[in-house]
Amino acid sequence: MTSDEVFVVDDDASVRRAIERLLHTAGYTVRSFASAYELISVMRTHRPACLVIDVRMPDCTGLELAEMLRGAPAPAPVIFITGHGDIEMAVRAMKAGAVDFLAKPFDDQALLNAIAHAVGSVEH
Repeated sequence: MTSDEVFVVDDDASVRRAIERLLHTAGYTVRSFASAYELISVMRTHRPACLVIDVRMPDCTGLELAEMLRGAPAPAPVIFITGHGDIEMAVRAMKAGAVDFLAKPFDDQALLNAIAHAVGSVEH
């Protein structure tokens, strides 16, 4: 069963807070995590409507995290965000199942559109 929550994974607390505020303002329920391992422990019992994952994190990259989660039953759609993206990374992200790939700083509306698309793809 899918929840209405969006899970955000980014090791930068200011980025997490900014995304949380944006998504709350847009009407989403948000849970944020500072690391991939924090998320994994919660994913055992919760499935969000969508994941927003930073590509570069110290404990486990966002790409590695997405690959781990792909094996889960009915994986949640993933949107990657990064401050250091390139074409090769974007291709890897899409192959890992991403529905979108946004470079920081991204436009707020671009993130909201990506999330609406990802959540819509789960409902259909």
